Amino acid sequence: MRVYVTGNITVDESWAIPDIPTKGSSIHGHKISQDIGGKGANQAIIISRCGIPTTLIAATGNDSNGSWIREQISSEPLQLLPDFCLSCHSDTSIIFNSADGDNAIITTTTAADSLSLETITKTLAEARPGDILLQQGNFSFEKTRDLFQLAKARGMTTVFNPSPVKPAFAQLWPLVDIAVLNQPEAAELQPAGVKTLVITHGSQGAGLTTAEQQLYCPAEPVQAVDSTGAGDTFLAVMLASALLRQTPVDMLALTHASKAAAITVSRHGTWSAFPQPHELAALLQS
Repeated sequence: MRVYVTGNITVDESWAIPDIPTKGSSIHGHKISQDIGGKGANQAIIISRCGIPTTLIAATGNDSNGSWIREQISSEPLQLLPDFCLSCHSDTSIIFNSADGDNAIITTTTAADSLSLETITKTLAEARPGDILLQQGNFSFEKTRDLFQLAKARGMTTVFNPSPVKPAFAQLWPLVDIAVLNQPEAAELQPAGVKTLVITHGSQGAGLTTAEQQLYCPAEPVQAVDSTGAGDTFLAVMLASALLRQTPVDMLALTHASKAAAITVSRHGTWSAFPQPHELAALLQS
């Protein structure tokens, strides 16, 4: 069994600034960190650290950022495809953190948009029934739909985390086996007919709805310092917990996910804040 994550991978740059700039203004700031980011990469990294065979299908450009991404990701226990760079700039997120705790984010999607359906389909050539296809909201509606249709035709289990939200995603629920959304996303997309639905409530916990039951798991108490990547950690560990135990998503999967997310929010950064393999191994055995 293998998890295929189709999505994006970015360079995340965090900058400290006095305040969010107004139109036309110039301000001073300093760079705090540079990390691997992107929801696709985040989720694939954590799933692979849990010991699940994982393929990340994400594009890097033929620039210095693309080389840096590939150098960094080579230390992770996953397969990155395609194994070549595209003729474009790599995707980047610039995160501005103001002194009063506010933030603003600029994100590019050039590389993700340039990754063609044909290229992705070739990387899925070895996918088998029972494998997992996990997508986020970084592709167009059409590309996302076509990949889910391909996965269903091959007998794969489909998992959807529709963030960033596109209104048309509401049409995809018949193709989705497991959906993970936060409250605003659920309110906008009105998921219906999904076999396994998880709605996260931030620091309040998460709820699970299936045809047989409704469960609620409180969040793990923690002193949060940076919530970046917490949702991706939650989803990845929840899915890994269920796959490792060969069970549907259940209360234990939510509990494992909550504990892992608590580790992430207790640290600064994105990739650098994620639980390490030995931490995940201990957590998943509890």
